[in-house]
Amino acid sequence: MKSVITAAGKGSRLLPVTKELPKEMLPIFSRLTSGKKIMMPILQLIFEDLFDNGIRNHCFIVGRSKRSIEDHFTFDSSFQNELSKDQKKLITSFYKKIKSSNLVWINQDEPLGFGDAVKRSESYVGTDDFIVHGGDVSILSKSNSTISRMIKTFNANPSVSAMLLCKKITNPKNYGVPEITKINSSLFSVKNVEEKPTKPKSNYGLLPCYVFKPIIFKYLHKLKLGKNNEYQLTDAIQALISDGHEVLAIPTNSSEFELDVGNVDSYFESLNLSYKKC
Repeated sequence: MKSVITAAGKGSRLLPVTKELPKEMLPIFSRLTSGKKIMMPILQLIFEDLFDNGIRNHCFIVGRSKRSIEDHFTFDSSFQNELSKDQKKLITSFYKKIKSSNLVWINQDEPLGFGDAVKRSESYVGTDDFIVHGGDVSILSKSNSTISRMIKTFNANPSVSAMLLCKKITNPKNYGVPEITKINSSLFSVKNVEEKPTKPKSNYGLLPCYVFKPIIFKYLHKLKLGKNNEYQLTDAIQALISDGHEVLAIPTNSSEFELDVGNVDSYFESLNLSYKKC
């Protein structure tokens, strides 16, 4: 399985800090196996979660002013040689994962939305199943259990074309919202999805982590501009459902927490949450 990590958004809700610093490079707290707390870019946390779940092929969708992302994911021996012994341990583990991975960089030259970003990865994905992960949201969980659950559930249901991740929310109007039928407490059948609806059909919101079969590209190519005058991934998923394809979703559980650096309030909450829970 391959991964597609989207990191092309402008980060305008976090200006002025994101004028030169991509929001995906904003730091959150993590913890070493020794128990020591450290800070790392949320994008690195996402990459390492995917790597620790066995994924070695990663495609980053980036945009203008995102050069620092590629620099961060590039091995730098001179930088490493300047570090102390303890500091080297921190960076060496990350560099080993980079060296063991195949990294591909694709440019989204205009901010045309999540759907457009994913569509640009088609030649990279080819005929493989793949996981899509937004670069500004991570799920804090024990032993990376969220991604593992998604992949295992997807592989256990070969008739499924897409696997979604959702969480229960009091007011999901600012999310993509699935209309669901519960198969059991940890697995839902998705009947419809809608981006930022005025009248949500459930109290669940979609999180930017998906597993797809490559059939999704057929519907990404047919997209028309949707909410916020962007090409929405949820519209492609709805077209997939309308064409008779099976789509499932798993909800987050009580030990899984969303870390979102997309705006000032959510970033502040994520810093506090990651410090307490990591």
